[in-house]
Amino acid sequence: MTGDTLAGDTEATPATSSPWRHRLSAAGFRLSGHRLGVGLIALLSASIYAVIGLVKLATFRASIFDLVIFDQAVRNYAHFRPPYVPAVGAFHGRGLEYLQIADHFSPAYALLAPFYWIHDGPESLVVAQALLFAAAIPFVWLFARRVLGTAPAYLVAVAYALSWPVAQAIAFDAHEVMFVPLLTSIMIERYHAGRHGPAFAAMAGLLLVKEDMGLMVIGFAIYLFVTGDRFRGLCCAAIGAGGVMLTRGALIPMLGGSTDDFWAYGHLGPDAPSAVLTLLRDPVGALLIPFNDEAKVDTLFLMVWPTLLLCLLSPLSLAALPHVLERMLSDRALWWQADFQYSAFTVVILLLAGVDGLARLLRRFRRGDDRSLKLAWAFGACVIAVTLVPRFALDQLYHPSFYRGDEVKVAAAREAVSKVPAGVVVEAANSVGPALSGRATVLLWSGQSSGAPWVVADTARWEFPFGSAEEQAATVGRLEAEGYRRVFERDGYVVLNRP
Repeated sequence: MTGDTLAGDTEATPATSSPWRHRLSAAGFRLSGHRLGVGLIALLSASIYAVIGLVKLATFRASIFDLVIFDQAVRNYAHFRPPYVPAVGAFHGRGLEYLQIADHFSPAYALLAPFYWIHDGPESLVVAQALLFAAAIPFVWLFARRVLGTAPAYLVAVAYALSWPVAQAIAFDAHEVMFVPLLTSIMIERYHAGRHGPAFAAMAGLLLVKEDMGLMVIGFAIYLFVTGDRFRGLCCAAIGAGGVMLTRGALIPMLGGSTDDFWAYGHLGPDAPSAVLTLLRDPVGALLIPFNDEAKVDTLFLMVWPTLLLCLLSPLSLAALPHVLERMLSDRALWWQADFQYSAFTVVILLLAGVDGLARLLRRFRRGDDRSLKLAWAFGACVIAVTLVPRFALDQLYHPSFYRGDEVKVAAAREAVSKVPAGVVVEAANSVGPALSGRATVLLWSGQSSGAPWVVADTARWEFPFGSAEEQAATVGRLEAEGYRRVFERDGYVVLNRP
C-alpha cells in the first residue's frame, strides 16, 4: 500500500534493464535515507528525554511518589514475582504486599522487565520511558508523510518531539503514560494505512496500560463510527466500555484495591451512575464545567494551539474527547493543569488530528495538492512547539544549573543514603527514596510511622506529604522519643535507626 513504509512502496520492476536498476537504486537510497533521518530524530529525542530524567534522579529531584512505585513493580516483574509496591501499600495501610495492578491496572509494566535484567535500578525505568516516548516518532512521520508529504512530515515529527505534553511527562518521574503515545500512533497510523490488524492490536494494548484507557478506546470507536466504519466502531465501543467496567468494577477490587481511591467527581455524585444523572439533569451546566476554571481553559487551549487549532476540524479529535472530559469534569485541580503528565495521553491524537484537519480544510477549498500550504502549516506547528519550549521542562536543558542541582543538598543527601545498609526496609523522604530503591525496600516517610528500622528524614525542605518543614522536624523528634537514634545529620538530612 502506498505510503506504508518509511519511503513509500515501489512497484516491482524487472532488474535486467539498467534504467530500472537505476530507479530501484534511487528508491533504495531514499528508503534508507528516510529511515536514517527519522531514526536520528527519534534517537536524539530519546537521549534528551533520558538526560532530563537521569539528571533529576542523580540530583535528588525525583520522588518516591511516583518513580519508586513503578520501580518496585517492574523490579518484581523482572524477578518473576507479583508486582508488589510496598511504598503504596504502606502509605494506604494495605500492607507491603499490595499489588501495583490493584492501585492502577497497568500490567503493561511487565514489558519493561528485560531492562532490569541489564541494570536493576530506577535508571532503567527512566531510560525505558525515554525510548517509548521517542518510539512514536516514526509512526507520526508515516501518517504525516502520507497525508502532507515528506518535508512536512519531518516538521511534524519534530513538533511532536518538542511538544510540551511530552516534556512535562518525561520531567515528572515515570508514569504509565509512557506507553500511550506509541500505542495511539500505531493505532491511528496503521488504521489509516489500511493495516487493521496492527491498529486494533495497539488499541487493545491500551487496555493494559491503565484502568481508564477503555475511555480512549471508546473515543476511537466514536471516530470510527463518525467516519463510516460503523460496525468496527460499535465493536470497539463495546470493548472499551467492557474494559473499563472489568478493570474498575471487578479486577481492581478483587486484587485488593479500591475504586474509591480515584473517584474524583464528588461534586457530581458518590458514584458513576449518580454523576451521569447529575450531568443529564443540567446539560447546560455540564457543558460549562470544563471551562469553569482558568487553569482548565489554559490547558485546553495549550492542547489545541500547537496544531494552529486545526485539530478541531478533524473527527480524529473525538478519540481524545473522553479522556479530556475525564480530566476536566473532575474535582482534582492537578488533573486540569498543564504541569504534569496528563496531557501526554492525548498529544499524538491531537497532533495527527491537526494533520488530518489541514488536509480536510484544503480539500474543502480544492487545494488538496497545494504543497506550499501543507509545508507552511507544518512549519507553523514546529515553530509553536519551539516557542513553547521555554515555558516547559525542556527549557532546563540549556541551563548549566540544571545539571548541578543544589550542590550542598546533593552532597548531604548522598552521604545520608550511604548510611543506610542494603537489604533493609527504610522510610525515606520523598526526594531521597529513589536513590535507595535499587538496594532497599523504600517506604514513604510520613507523619504515620510504618515502624521501619531505618528512616531518612529531611527537616530543612518541605517534602510530600507533610505540610511544612517544621512538621517534619517535629516528626523526627517524635521518632526519637519512640526509641530511634540519630546516626547521621547534615544540612537538614537526618538518618535514624532503631535496632
